[in-house]
Amino acid sequence: MSRHVAIVTDSTAYLPPQAMERHRIVSVPLTVVLGSQALEEGTEISARSVAQALQKRKSVTTSRPAPEMFAAAYRAAAAAGAEGIVSLHLSAEFSGTYDAAVLAAKDAPVPVRVVDSGMVAMALGFCALAAAEAADSGGDLDETVAAAEKRAEGTSAYFYVDTLDYLRRGGRIGAAQALFGSALAVKPLLQLDGGRIELREKVRTASKAIARLEEIVVERAGVGAVDIAVHHLAAEERATALAERLRERVPGLAELYVSEVGAVIGAHTGPGLLGAVVAPK
Repeated sequence: MSRHVAIVTDSTAYLPPQAMERHRIVSVPLTVVLGSQALEEGTEISARSVAQALQKRKSVTTSRPAPEMFAAAYRAAAAAGAEGIVSLHLSAEFSGTYDAAVLAAKDAPVPVRVVDSGMVAMALGFCALAAAEAADSGGDLDETVAAAEKRAEGTSAYFYVDTLDYLRRGGRIGAAQALFGSALAVKPLLQLDGGRIELREKVRTASKAIARLEEIVVERAGVGAVDIAVHHLAAEERATALAERLRERVPGLAELYVSEVGAVIGAHTGPGLLGAVVAPK
């Protein structure tokens, strides 16, 4: 079945491969630089490799896709019959990915609407799914963008990290917040707010922080229909346990995804990350 609007996102959406295939969502990879090697997320480097490198205190940085990578994706979509493209990306506060997509869109063979979701991980993924569902239903460019933006407005993301040091090193959180998180062995709970990472609460121990994370997610989910994603980095047992508890406690749960984040987000959060995305339907 042909579709007039194609959906493009980037590799930080961490969508399940089956969902991407089913909804024909194209992903453009960001790059992880490990030592002197530049590797594409998703195909050339795993999150586990990044976690191991960070634990050994090796240099790990990330970079946006080149505009030509987006241009190639847009050309391919047009060649496949798309009359327009919605290109959805992680928060411009985190990366130059949005800017690269905007540059590529200027010379695309069909109209491209580039959207800064203000999100990352499955918070971005849920926006891409909403856009794809709108396009599958025959939505035009405006309707497809509106569906993605509406999902973004209602979506919340919360996460726990063992240390703020990796976020500080990458410039994703302020030095004052990082210093605070290190003082007195405080374990911070963070959230996405306005496309930025903000400190939400301070908790004394890891176990209490994870318990509080669960409570926040349950409260935010409420009783209506909701999709949830649980993310982790090198913390599979924590993530599985949290997912099972949420399955029991969230009455309107529709889809529940559990996955390890990719190399790009892992490079900035470090091992021990546990996060949850709440996306009301």
